[in-house]
Amino acid sequence: MSSDLLQTKLYMPRPRPSLVPRPHLIARLNQGLHRKLTLISAPAGFGKTTLVTEWIAAGERPSAWLSLDEEDSDPARFLQYLVAALRTVSLKLGQTTLAALQSPQPLPPQAILTPLLNDIAAAPEPITLVLDDYHEVADPAGRGADPVGRAVRPVDEALTFLLERLPPQLHLVITTREDPNLPLARLRVRGQLTELRAADLRFTVEETAVFLNQVMGLNLSAADIAALEARTEGWIAGLQLAAIAMQSPIAMQSPLSLPGRHAGTADFIRSFTGSHRFVLDYLVEEVLQQQPDNVQDFLLKTAVLNQLTGPLCDALTGDANGQEILESLERANLFLIPLDNERRWYRYHHLFADLLRQRLRAKNARRANARSQSAGECDIAALHIRASEWFEANGWELEAFQHAVAAHDVERAAHLIAGEGLPLYFRGEAIPVRHWLESLPETEFKARPALWVTYASVLTLTGRLHDNIEEILQAAETALQDAAPDDKTDDLLGQIAAIRAMLAVTKSQVETIITQSQRALELLHPDNAPMRTTTTWTLGYAYQVQGNRAAASRAYAETIAQSQKSGNIMTEIAATTCLGQIQEAENQLHRAAETFQHILQIVGDPPWPAACEACVGLARIHYQWNDLEAAERYGQQGLELARQLENVDTPAACGVLLARVKLAQGDAAGALATLAEVDQFVQEHDFGHWHGEIAAVRIQIHLHQGNLTAAAQLADSHDLPLSRARVQLAQGEPSAALELLETVRQQAEANDLADKRLQALALQALAHQAAGESERAMQALGEALAQAAPGGLLRLFVDECPPMTRHHSMTRHHSMTRHHSMARTGAPAAAASALLREAVKQGISPVFAQQALAALEETDVFQPQTAQPLPDPLSDRELEVLKLLTTALTGPEIARELMVSLNTMRTHTKNIYSKLGVNSRRKAVRRAAELHLL
Repeated sequence: MSSDLLQTKLYMPRPRPSLVPRPHLIARLNQGLHRKLTLISAPAGFGKTTLVTEWIAAGERPSAWLSLDEEDSDPARFLQYLVAALRTVSLKLGQTTLAALQSPQPLPPQAILTPLLNDIAAAPEPITLVLDDYHEVADPAGRGADPVGRAVRPVDEALTFLLERLPPQLHLVITTREDPNLPLARLRVRGQLTELRAADLRFTVEETAVFLNQVMGLNLSAADIAALEARTEGWIAGLQLAAIAMQSPIAMQSPLSLPGRHAGTADFIRSFTGSHRFVLDYLVEEVLQQQPDNVQDFLLKTAVLNQLTGPLCDALTGDANGQEILESLERANLFLIPLDNERRWYRYHHLFADLLRQRLRAKNARRANARSQSAGECDIAALHIRASEWFEANGWELEAFQHAVAAHDVERAAHLIAGEGLPLYFRGEAIPVRHWLESLPETEFKARPALWVTYASVLTLTGRLHDNIEEILQAAETALQDAAPDDKTDDLLGQIAAIRAMLAVTKSQVETIITQSQRALELLHPDNAPMRTTTTWTLGYAYQVQGNRAAASRAYAETIAQSQKSGNIMTEIAATTCLGQIQEAENQLHRAAETFQHILQIVGDPPWPAACEACVGLARIHYQWNDLEAAERYGQQGLELARQLENVDTPAACGVLLARVKLAQGDAAGALATLAEVDQFVQEHDFGHWHGEIAAVRIQIHLHQGNLTAAAQLADSHDLPLSRARVQLAQGEPSAALELLETVRQQAEANDLADKRLQALALQALAHQAAGESERAMQALGEALAQAAPGGLLRLFVDECPPMTRHHSMTRHHSMTRHHSMARTGAPAAAASALLREAVKQGISPVFAQQALAALEETDVFQPQTAQPLPDPLSDRELEVLKLLTTALTGPEIARELMVSLNTMRTHTKNIYSKLGVNSRRKAVRRAAELHLL
């Protein structure tokens, strides 16, 4: 990401060799270091930047610098530069924040700045961060003003969040021409703000004398100095401009004097009146006129640049002396500020640049009128194009794009958006691209159908699905009808199909996803890796929803490989998340947990919104492990992240999981309330594919409450065979349940759906028991326990035994005969408990069955022998490590848990693998479960 940033914005200007000492201001700045913010707010030309550079140069505190301009108005770009500035002090700062900023979707300040604040808090020494020319930041969204009339800017919101939580290790300095929309009053009351304003920065008579006579070498009298100080009111820029003018003999000539006669200094000072802008315009005109023609031409042509370097200036002027002129301008103190120590990059003083641009526009208007043309900016546009070409050739794609936009060159801007291999909007710059596209008239889109497609892509990637994307796609198709059929047209049609597939993913419209994805892959150009990779993922998602997990896994593996090659982190995260979901569905819970944890490691801590599905996946896994506290924590985290995204159904997944947790905690009313919120969300967003899952949890709640009528009515109105079988068991109809469950199990086996088969087996065990078929019940339960044990799926069995009936089952005689009677009278909960107890007695997965009974709060269970059937038994320490291997902890986390070194933990793990005859963690857990070692 750093390669996309203009490093010269991070260089701190060097102090001028001859400065007027201002010890009283330096002292105030030093006194403010223990506060959060130093605000230096004054009009242009009051020496704000000069004062700060002098102060920092005289101190020993590590400092970072960021020169701001209007292009930093986008909050994501502002934060990229802010982090980059801090990283000039320490590369340990902001690594997680940089990863979060790669998301193409707009992220809230909390998700981006929290890890940065944590990094700053851990910094070993205090840091000063200077935000220079903060007034340049604008409101890109045009959102209006706050109650007191100031612009409401996203950057202000981000900076407010930073200030309110700023650790003592960081001191922020802001220089600006106008007060920012920050909580200044609150900071002022709390004693956390140091302020320097125009009244503080004005030169005194004594400082004016030092500046004019010692720095500028004018040798003025005390009276002349006092008069000039009074005329300018200590305005430093005015004094400097007046001094430059007085150094020029022509500028000192009075318009009323006779030819050859020069006005005295007193006459010049008396004529130095009027508003600041009038005076500044007059003096700049006089100064510019004294420069050689080639220098004047250089100044005007390079005025379109925010940063200048010799080769770039040569590209605009057509000459080869750019570096030489820049160095001469710096020596002449002509409003040129060096941006690095090597004197390669410079910038004009902002006010001087504004005036140069105004003069350039006026000059072009005069030329246009002279040619009887409308007053245009043809020459200015040509300068922007030359700058764009130079930036593109030197690898600065965003700057090249911005100059193409300034030149109103739609064709070139579109070319730069497309990029080489990975479009600009896939590289974290989707927001500026979207803003430009939003500004274009419809005629530009009609003339270039590719712009419609780009616009739809950007809207989709930035989560703007509420915009009428389908209408945009239809407009693109209409415009392409008359286009010649070639590779370019086919690729655009392929992109349209790929976008439609992405839109269908949010609704789980499987047939649409498959149809559009296949069409996209047929039409997309082989070199269009970003869209082909995205399309491969959407196709895999459709296969996953269909239940074709093998095909989905292949698609995701291909997506991940291609994403890593192209650097497309978003599709890598999406495909990895889906792979974790498939592992979860295959009952490989430990492996799935590792996959989801890997995603959280990629995005950093705290995770950003793209990690919401990984969080809810971990929530479901911990729920199955009967770790309800962790399940609730991950579920809430996933919900908070998902709410920051538009048009995703993840909040429904989180809500359903949290409802299950509440029910498991005995809070049926809370579970129903949570489901009501989920139902409302689903209806508002038209996520109809979630109705069945919501109904299944509601049926579970009704059974928990003993409300069989409501459960039966709900089961009859949905295609939920497992839920219907539960209702039939509760109603004392085991034969009907067995018939239904056998169909479910056979279908699951035919389609290789491990999770559905396991659920059916568990319920078949209960149904056989209720039908008096004890042997078949134990056979089904044995299969279910064997499949559930490696992944630790405890809740699969616990949820069939509602808490309200557990006491009833525990107070009865624990004979199989008695429970047969209970099952026939509608007590599957008691039957589930009895079956698990019998499995322990018969040695059928006894350890895991005991764990399930413990989760049911049953303790009076027969304890079978659990001696290790290994030639070389595991030591106590190795057994301790083995138990931790069944969790989602990483190797370093296990080492910390055991308070041993990572190498010691690895030695224990190696010994465990050797004794169990396995070569992986997953196989070790499975083998340990088979040997009843856990």
